[in-house]
Amino acid sequence: MGLFFLKRSMTLLATLVGASIVVFLVLEILPGNTAQILMGPDAAPDAVAALTAKLGLDRPAGLRYWDWVSGLLQGRMGDSHAYSSPVLDLVLERLALTVPLASMAMLITTVLALAAGVYAAAHHNRLGDVGVMGLAQVGIAIPNFWFAILLILLFSVQLRWFSAGGFPGWTEAAGGSPLAAFKALLLPAIALAVVQAAILARITRSAVLEVLREDFVRTARAKGLSQRAVLWGHVLRNAMIPIITVMGLQFANLLAGTIVVENVFYLPGLGRLIFQSIANRDLIVVRNCVLLLAAMVVVVNFAIDMLYALIDPRVKASDI
Repeated sequence: MGLFFLKRSMTLLATLVGASIVVFLVLEILPGNTAQILMGPDAAPDAVAALTAKLGLDRPAGLRYWDWVSGLLQGRMGDSHAYSSPVLDLVLERLALTVPLASMAMLITTVLALAAGVYAAAHHNRLGDVGVMGLAQVGIAIPNFWFAILLILLFSVQLRWFSAGGFPGWTEAAGGSPLAAFKALLLPAIALAVVQAAILARITRSAVLEVLREDFVRTARAKGLSQRAVLWGHVLRNAMIPIITVMGLQFANLLAGTIVVENVFYLPGLGRLIFQSIANRDLIVVRNCVLLLAAMVVVVNFAIDMLYALIDPRVKASDI
């Protein structure tokens, strides 16, 4: 297990370094002068040059990359040009909304997908299977931002059960409460979860059907176990490897997908911060936020690899 963990850790580190280089280079080749955009098109050239020097944009790219990475290693992300505040404070404030939103969406996705996928597999080639897979196909075809608008029209405009947007905060000091915050995130979480649940349901169905053909399933049924006990106690666990793989990728997609949904519901999360920073040409915020999202994806994949070894020891043995 130690060698398996070490190899995966080295891969994690190398991926993070590669991601930081790619993020930095992509933002470097963007056209336009950040200082000129911040000061406006009518700013004097001397003022633009002074701001360029103040922001360090006149320094070589290699030195700026090293300053950025070394700062990250020391817990420093720099200061936002547009917000005039530390980037770390902005990110931590927005993560308090984005991570719970993505987690709620992932929970809804998992519950819906596992229930639908196992049900469809248990009723293979019957009406229940056809109906579930038909709904899954419709769910895959629906863009989450369009579905978010439909949810607002139905539950906010027509029924008036939920707010159409905004976030009250998690505490009473911030003007809200845990219940109000949960209610504000429920519609966005459902909008994010529908497409992912449809995809995961199809994967779950296929994985469960493959395991159902194994000999140990027939043995379990021959011992008198009910179909439900066999499905949830034996089949699903042995089908979890491909399901967990997709779940890891989906959680990463949910973190990135909040950029669109947060703007639809006007939520002050990490996705909206990235969107506003791009509009303001606040590259230091964009750079750190994009790298943070990339790091989350890599860490989630690392956690999935560790789960592989716990669920199926053959994965660890074959890797070593």
